[in-house]
Amino acid sequence: MTPDIFDPAKYRADFPVRAETVYGKPLIYFDNAATTQKPLPVIDTISRFYSRENANIHRGVFCLSEKATQAYESARIKVQRFLNARSTREIIFTRGTTEAINIVASAFSKVFLKAGDEILITHLEHHSNIVPWQMAAEASGAVLRVAPINEAGEVILSEFARLLTPKTRIAALAHVSNALGTINPVQEMIRLAHEKNIPVLVDGAQAVSHMKVDLQELDCEFYTFSAHKMFGPTGTGVLYGKEAWLEKMPPVQGGGDMIRSVTFEKTTYNELPYKFEAGTPHIVGVIALGTAVDYLQRVGLERIATYEQELLTYATKALSAIPGLRIIGQAKEKAAVISFVLGAAHAHDIGTILDREGIAIRAGHHCAMPVMDFFKVPATARASFAFYNSKAEVDVLAAALRKVQEIFR
Repeated sequence: MTPDIFDPAKYRADFPVRAETVYGKPLIYFDNAATTQKPLPVIDTISRFYSRENANIHRGVFCLSEKATQAYESARIKVQRFLNARSTREIIFTRGTTEAINIVASAFSKVFLKAGDEILITHLEHHSNIVPWQMAAEASGAVLRVAPINEAGEVILSEFARLLTPKTRIAALAHVSNALGTINPVQEMIRLAHEKNIPVLVDGAQAVSHMKVDLQELDCEFYTFSAHKMFGPTGTGVLYGKEAWLEKMPPVQGGGDMIRSVTFEKTTYNELPYKFEAGTPHIVGVIALGTAVDYLQRVGLERIATYEQELLTYATKALSAIPGLRIIGQAKEKAAVISFVLGAAHAHDIGTILDREGIAIRAGHHCAMPVMDFFKVPATARASFAFYNSKAEVDVLAAALRKVQEIFR
């Protein structure tokens, strides 16, 4: 049998921006953890909708509205199957991961949190999975607990288990750390929480475009992600919630599709999933998310995961050979993210110099300031990879970092 050799060049033409130049040099895009580039099918979907199919959904009885509604709801079916959720009633469209977590934190706190209760998160979390829970704790009188990490950037599982107490009402954790690339053992963490009947929310923003996610296998109560990190448009995302939990939680926004009937005396809320989808949504964003799902499935998530691990191994070896470069976060299980510091150079200086070489990376705290505090660094430079990146591009990155080293020697 011929081995399946993944060739990123095969997909490069699908992404028009990859043909751009920066300061006269070919663009090398290594900021995929922040947002991914968009393939032509997604771009074409957006253009076609606004050019030929634009109408509001769920209300009109005319042809365009019915076509838009069908395309919108077809995207819900695609997402449900993509995640292996039990029902489309469990798929709620949001503006992104941040809004999805805020919906859960707000609605959950109104019903299930009171003074003295505890919320458990981890030290690896993005601000979007910290601040909403701080707000929920302040509103309810609950206490926020944090599971610590080790020097490799891994959650200490024994401490996570210890912090699951009779007072814990929910645990919220990242599937993959955006700052370090650490892949949390979420299935085991969910199992530990469920042993004590504690529901779990998983922030999947950095996972869904890099690995297969099966929600029935994971068995978490809530899962969130953003379209723009999986080759779809910005301003669109998904909240998955088990139907039984969503039924118990109140809506957090009023108006539009979330109502069944309204009088001045009383409003009756719509059924799931519309109870949580107030107002006119980002219609074309959702439809284009469905297109992104189709695209990812054509490429193959298993193939993507295998190739990106190969690329990560190659890049880790190449960057580790640079004197003075220190990789921050070296978990045994990592996604294709390398966060690093280089001698006396500030992360922003590194980013600026690399930009002149045509290389786009992220520099800063990556909306994970507690992680930076743990490693006692103000910021890191971060290269995050996608399946359209190549080993040749990694070689250019390594050569450019050696230039940075020379400048700050």
